[in-house]
Amino acid sequence: MATVINMPRLSDTMTEGVVAKWHKQIGDSVNEGDLLAEIETDKATMEFEAFPGQEGKLLYIGTHEGEAAPVDTVLAILGEEGEDIEALKSGDTEEIIEEKIVATSPAPSAPAPVNTAPVVVSIPSPVLAADDSFKASPLARKLASERGVDITMVKGSGDHGRVVKRDIDSFNPAFHTSPQPGMAAQHSSPAGVENYTDTPISQMRKIIAKRLSESKFSAPHFYITMDINMDNAIDARKAMNVSGEVKISFNDLVVKSCALALKKHPVINSAWMGDFIRQNDHVHIGVAVAVEDGLLVPVLRHADQMPLSSISAQVKDLAGKAKNKKLQPSDWEGNTFTISNLGMFGVEEFTAIVNPPDAGILAVGGIKQVPVVKDGVVVPGNVMKVTLSCDHRVIDGASGAAFLQSVKGFLENPVTMLV
Repeated sequence: MATVINMPRLSDTMTEGVVAKWHKQIGDSVNEGDLLAEIETDKATMEFEAFPGQEGKLLYIGTHEGEAAPVDTVLAILGEEGEDIEALKSGDTEEIIEEKIVATSPAPSAPAPVNTAPVVVSIPSPVLAADDSFKASPLARKLASERGVDITMVKGSGDHGRVVKRDIDSFNPAFHTSPQPGMAAQHSSPAGVENYTDTPISQMRKIIAKRLSESKFSAPHFYITMDINMDNAIDARKAMNVSGEVKISFNDLVVKSCALALKKHPVINSAWMGDFIRQNDHVHIGVAVAVEDGLLVPVLRHADQMPLSSISAQVKDLAGKAKNKKLQPSDWEGNTFTISNLGMFGVEEFTAIVNPPDAGILAVGGIKQVPVVKDGVVVPGNVMKVTLSCDHRVIDGASGAAFLQSVKGFLENPVTMLV
């Protein structure tokens, strides 16, 4: 009997996956534990193996390399050679939902033809185009008719080019105008004409958009900015790196100072949980890392207990994994606070959006030499601006300010971080 393998959910935020590579081809034998494919999630590219009971010939591939598919839709079908699997191919979740909707709508006045082939759900047979070959789901045809859309002008994104609901929803007739009879279609753009390039949205970018939109528009943000004199931190870092095997960065110093400050101010190390606030005793700091498709936030666990050398080594290791898409779920889950540092890009000051489930995120700018007053005298000083973004449901202004004062104290007196 044929077995359907669905697109797996490989992370807590994954809603769809992209097949980066197939390791099996149609006709290949598949046994338990065989590597089937590499699946790109919103955070990493992960290997997907056949589970117990998933054995047989690979008869059908539902999502080809480079294509995206929602979680739980048909990824592949295994079975015996020659087995009839046509009914199983229609196991796409979205298509089934569409056709169930159509099945509950009033029947047309003329009797629909009876489809005797095996199907997943009972649905009216779709009306075909004049050439009897155009593919579209019943719901797509219904919506196109209601909206006055010529469905033959719509490019399908479903299986084998089938037009589905999302294609009708996104169709813009302004960009699909047919040429007048007798006139040749214009395919080239004259010089000076406006042009653009549409780039498909990556899985990572989709999740960034979803999560941070939810955060920005559901969590009431407020911001606190503070100047930190980094003269002593610069001197301390130079001394540490003279003989140290592991080179300490300014970001490592910021991570350590925040970790210690979070222990002093546990309200900042909290999360809004809907009907209660969770205050974490452990300190897991997420460090934002820029990658090609967006932003990843690997997590340093128990950062308050780590020496600077360990922080430095682990940040470098996680950043490398992030850029090579080798992070595992354990590397990015469980953050209780986040740091985003754009100082290395020449950014002096910025604000960041709180990274759920955290209640706070620290935006770190670059170190800039400016005039400062010491003992009543204006002298050159090295100042770094930091901005704390707070979820006002959890953190009040005084609490946020007290936390930043502690961070400032640690960075302006680095020896206190070593005690």
